[in-house]
Amino acid sequence: MKLWVGLGNPGAKYAGNRHNIGFMAVDRIAADHGFSPWRKAFQGLVSEGRLGTEKVALLKPETFMNLSGQSVQAAVAFWKLPLTDVTVFHDELDLAPGKLRLKQGGGHAGHNGLRSIHAHLGDAYARVRLGIGHPGHKDAVAAYVLHDFAKADAEWLEDLLRGISDGAEALAMGDGQKFMNAVSLRTAPPRSSTTKDKTEPQAPTPQPQEDTRSPMQRLLDRFR
Repeated sequence: MKLWVGLGNPGAKYAGNRHNIGFMAVDRIAADHGFSPWRKAFQGLVSEGRLGTEKVALLKPETFMNLSGQSVQAAVAFWKLPLTDVTVFHDELDLAPGKLRLKQGGGHAGHNGLRSIHAHLGDAYARVRLGIGHPGHKDAVAAYVLHDFAKADAEWLEDLLRGISDGAEALAMGDGQKFMNAVSLRTAPPRSSTTKDKTEPQAPTPQPQEDTRSPMQRLLDRFR
């Protein structure tokens, strides 16, 4: 049994926020892989299903970001899970938009959702860090993460979510590299090696023909 937690804030007001990309990731997994309808539990919403041979529960805490740890702790206690079976999907300011990294344990880097989970459970859980970029100044961070993604972000965001869904089974089976590869195929597909050279062939330069006229004939031709 694995517990995958998507971090975000509940309600339509926050649905499209950058801070809610964790919610978006687990929503896509649930929709694409035939998970059960979302139900209320553990101060959040839960959906259950299978990825390969692994049973996975998805959790979206509805405690608001700063209290996410309460919801996660309740789910962990109910299923009696070790923290190594918990993975948290969250927005990451220190990664460029569309980039993704896996991390096991470590600090919370000031992320309020992770800070709350740390306080309730410790830091031994895994994270899927979802890059949203940085606004450039720390004073602008709060407004930035609580603002909707821009229209220009739609393409890379869709590719990232599709990649996460494509690789979800590999992640559940513990193959982080295969998961990352699946994401990369969506976000940075390799260029085709069969692309033909579109350069048009150049016509051969015409070679001058040998002048076989006599000197007298050439002179007469000049005055015609």
